[in-house]
Amino acid sequence: MKKIKLAYLAPEIPALSATFVYNEIFQLEQLGYAVVPFSVHRPGVSAADKKLADLEASVFYLYAQKKHVVLKENVLFLLKHPLRYLITLKTLLSDMFKVGILSRTAMGLAFRFFYSVILAKQLLKTGVQHIHVHFAHVPADIAMYAASLSGISFSVTAHANDLFERAWLLPEKVDRAKFFVTISEFNREFLRRQGCDVEQVAVVRCGADVEYFNCRKKSGMSDVPKIGFIGRLVEKKGADDLLLAANELKKMGMNFKLAIAGSGPLEGHLIELARKLGLSDGYVSFVGPIAHSAIPEFLSELDVFVLPCKQDHAGDMDGIPVVLMEAMLSGVSVVSTHLSGIPELVVDRETGLLVEPGNKIQLAHAIQALIEDKALTKQLNMNAVSKVKKEFNLKENAAQLTKLFDKYLVSA
Repeated sequence: MKKIKLAYLAPEIPALSATFVYNEIFQLEQLGYAVVPFSVHRPGVSAADKKLADLEASVFYLYAQKKHVVLKENVLFLLKHPLRYLITLKTLLSDMFKVGILSRTAMGLAFRFFYSVILAKQLLKTGVQHIHVHFAHVPADIAMYAASLSGISFSVTAHANDLFERAWLLPEKVDRAKFFVTISEFNREFLRRQGCDVEQVAVVRCGADVEYFNCRKKSGMSDVPKIGFIGRLVEKKGADDLLLAANELKKMGMNFKLAIAGSGPLEGHLIELARKLGLSDGYVSFVGPIAHSAIPEFLSELDVFVLPCKQDHAGDMDGIPVVLMEAMLSGVSVVSTHLSGIPELVVDRETGLLVEPGNKIQLAHAIQALIEDKALTKQLNMNAVSKVKKEFNLKENAAQLTKLFDKYLVSA
């Protein structure tokens, strides 16, 4: 069996907020696949790891192409491949009617169709045999039309925002893809409710590097317990709820340090909230975004890791955040919420503690329990490491993906 040459497309490569994409690319390359990376946008916040320099230099950024060049390439593609272009254009028009011909979504589909010609040209030029897409919204639109234009198959990994907030044409994408995967059983059920044929949907977890994150947590609780958070400072991550819970801990007379790592549009609001709650002086520090290579050191100093995810006002929510896996592998006790696929990783009182989203009292009590109950913490941490190694192992889950590539794409 020979391995195929793959193209990979995601919204931003290499982005600090999507380390799972480039880590998966590296794993596939280690397994013998040649991967040609494409990105819709240039990353807003690039991942800063040194090993990413070669990857970043090789990424083709679709939306960096000038609009007049895009229009020119569409004309040239039409002249060179008229049948493919017209067939794909017919598919586009059908899709636009399905979502509402005058809607913003329809206009977006048309815009992405023009850029799909750029991708199709690059796919043919580089000689790839298949394109795999992370996220079922914008990147999947581009890849779906590019696949039709080029005659090259595509597949999709669906995550969270691309399903819960931007769920257009999902049954069509499942049907047209060579195969379709998602990261949780929760998502698979969501796709079923959207009218998708879930017999065509496989669950392939996102995973963490079990060798890189390998129980580095120092033994014993710190004299002043240290609580940590890593994530984009957006509504769905729940950093505001963590600050409110920290305030409850302060009212209870607990001494602690809370380190919030990340950046985002709510950063100013959160800093002001901490000030108003009287947490700025000695309790809470905002450390800004940290490189993925710095996460092990950050986690090694923590006693408790908290990610109180919730659904935001637009309906978006997390899937199964990889950083929870990384904390669990590092021997750090975790608290999260009963939301989306998170309970498939953080099993309440088995591999961590779960609270209801937005409940600051429950959150404070869960953090307190992990700080004060050493026997509970020890058992949870042992179970957590075992759970991640068994079900959320980056290397093993990349191998699951290759089985799908082999099943559908590799010729003898």
